[in-house]
Amino acid sequence: MAKTEVILVHNVVGLGAESDQVKVSAGFARNFLVPQGLAISLTQANKRRLESLRQRRAEREAHELNSMSELGRSLSKVTITLPVKTGDDGKMFGSITAGTIADALKTQLEVSLDKRKIHLEKAIQALGEHEVELRLHPEVRSSIKLNVISSNPKPEVVAEPAADAAKAEKRSSRNSLNRKGGAATEASK
Repeated sequence: MAKTEVILVHNVVGLGAESDQVKVSAGFARNFLVPQGLAISLTQANKRRLESLRQRRAEREAHELNSMSELGRSLSKVTITLPVKTGDDGKMFGSITAGTIADALKTQLEVSLDKRKIHLEKAIQALGEHEVELRLHPEVRSSIKLNVISSNPKPEVVAEPAADAAKAEKRSSRNSLNRKGGAATEASK
């Protein structure tokens, strides 16, 4: 197969980043990369353009690194509270995933963060405080505190002890009469 060299104008997954000079098949370059505006052919004029692409890439990466560093510092100071539905015994229905955390960040803090940047070993399935790692940039890692609470109010048992004790005593005396025989129960009626 014929190979040709192109200069990538944008990041192409699995191929390279902006301003990279790569060898690809001629058909791939001619039919996909060039028409989509993802690459330009390698010529003397485009080689001169390569320097401006590299400078633009460096500026963009530096800006992204700075913004992610600031975001990481601000998020490390924040605690997010997530209410979840639980059963009577306090066990959660379902679990909390990276997508759930990303949605909570957007609604509570108005921070739009891709769920792939939130790193969980496994989904959170317990109430309480959890530490969640954020991988914001290859060079920037941070963490956020997550407080998982129950959205269901716990049922409170409020009973009058004296009235309950009297009812229980009455029931136990009826049951003992019923066990002794039918004659005793007819006499008590």
